[in-house]
Amino acid sequence: MKAALAVAILLAASFTSTFAQGQSGGFPNVVDALKVAPGCLGVETGRTAGGKQVIFAWFEGKKALVDWYHSEPHQRAMKAVFPDLTFDRTPLPDLKDDVGAILAIVSVKFTETTPRTMSSIGIELYTPLPGGIAAGGRFAPAALNVPGLREFK
Repeated sequence: MKAALAVAILLAASFTSTFAQGQSGGFPNVVDALKVAPGCLGVETGRTAGGKQVIFAWFEGKKALVDWYHSEPHQRAMKAVFPDLTFDRTPLPDLKDDVGAILAIVSVKFTETTPRTMSSIGIELYTPLPGGIAAGGRFAPAALNVPGLREFK
């Protein structure tokens, strides 16, 4: 839980303009780092009607997600957010190694006050189900194989 929360906080922090530019105390640009991380199939960001900022990151599988957790940009980000905290738990211990592709969704809501602080944060992991339809494109990256997906160009 502690590791998942740390991942969520760090991914979410990249939404603020300072963090997104990687200029706050050496905080890395997490979204750009995700985009080039081995095993990350694609990244999208957005904002919900309710005001939550969201990152959608697709990974090839558990190994790619755990490798991201241990990556230099992510470790730097964790240290920037939690300088006095040690994360000694193995990430995602309850997730099977052969789970297949994983979609990590991080949602964050910030206060309207200055300085902005997080009022809520969540990280959720999903794997694609067989089926679905896409006409003229799809939300998931093309590199993500979805069994039974019907695509119309």
